[in-house]
Amino acid sequence: MKTQRLVRSWIAGVVLLAVSAAVLAQSEDRHVVVLATGGTIAGAGATAADSATYAAATVPVDKLLAGLPELENLARVSGEQVFQIASESFNNEHLITLGQRVSELTKQDDVDGIVITHGTDTLEETAFFLNLVVQTDKPIVLVGSMRPGTALSADGALNLYGAVSVAASEDARGKGVLVTMNDDILSGRDVSKSINIKTSSFQSQWGPLGMVVEGRNYWFRDPVKRHTTSSEFNIDDIDSLPAVDIVYGYGNMNTIGIEAYGESDIAALIHAGTGNGSVAAPAVDALKALRDQGVMIIRSSRVPAGFVLRNAEQPDDDYDWVVAHDHRPQQARILAMVALTMTDNSEELQRIFWEY
Repeated sequence: MKTQRLVRSWIAGVVLLAVSAAVLAQSEDRHVVVLATGGTIAGAGATAADSATYAAATVPVDKLLAGLPELENLARVSGEQVFQIASESFNNEHLITLGQRVSELTKQDDVDGIVITHGTDTLEETAFFLNLVVQTDKPIVLVGSMRPGTALSADGALNLYGAVSVAASEDARGKGVLVTMNDDILSGRDVSKSINIKTSSFQSQWGPLGMVVEGRNYWFRDPVKRHTTSSEFNIDDIDSLPAVDIVYGYGNMNTIGIEAYGESDIAALIHAGTGNGSVAAPAVDALKALRDQGVMIIRSSRVPAGFVLRNAEQPDDDYDWVVAHDHRPQQARILAMVALTMTDNSEELQRIFWEY
């Protein structure tokens, strides 16, 4: 019996070594590029107790990767510093520069996946933009953190580990741009920052696509809206984006903001309405006048979940307005900018909002 136990133990050890060698060989074959843009994940606080008070975008990508040697068990990882900014300062030029760099990398045979470290304030906007304009089935994963790396219970290292794991995985291909935060794998189409303090901040009203736990992906649903390889938009053809802005609806709303936008050179205005994208009575005529000037009017809702119904609350057909479907105002702005690079027809714009 003792001999049998020793034999079984020896066999188990050999199998474990073989599996470990196979995993290591596979990780060496996979190449993931980390594009760093700054944000909290590259931030530092004065003390370990500072989890909400810190300086963002201070740690360069080489130090970020050097601090996580476990990544070598997942893939061959290289880093590139694209920007070093807090994400609230991301502008259209940053989006285009980042998108074109991502597109270049996806065309390289020696690149299997891309991770983008990003500040959380506008991470959802960048994720949706890339989901629309980068035509690849290779995994593109955005990741951030809610606490700087210097803080107690910092979340950035584990988030980055999960992001590289997903980006290196064959089963993540073809699912569009992804966001990994707090173990969740979320679609770049409908993810939103819902809490500004907790590490569970990033959520989708339709739920995560899956989870990444200890370097393994668990999938539960697929994205069904058009993205990446099925998109009609291509970052390689986009050099600039039209101006699209957002006006916020509220009780006792006035029309000063809408009228001011009428004097600026914007292509579309997103109305972040109450409830089902409702528009206060004083604002209706102001928005109609703006549409008469050629500005697209897109009704969205400031409510964090649900979707806007066409010709409910307002006669969109009569006014030639567009509804944002389930897109929050900030995502509606991204989609409108991208769509308006190809069409200025309201019916086409509405089709795009339904399909994406």
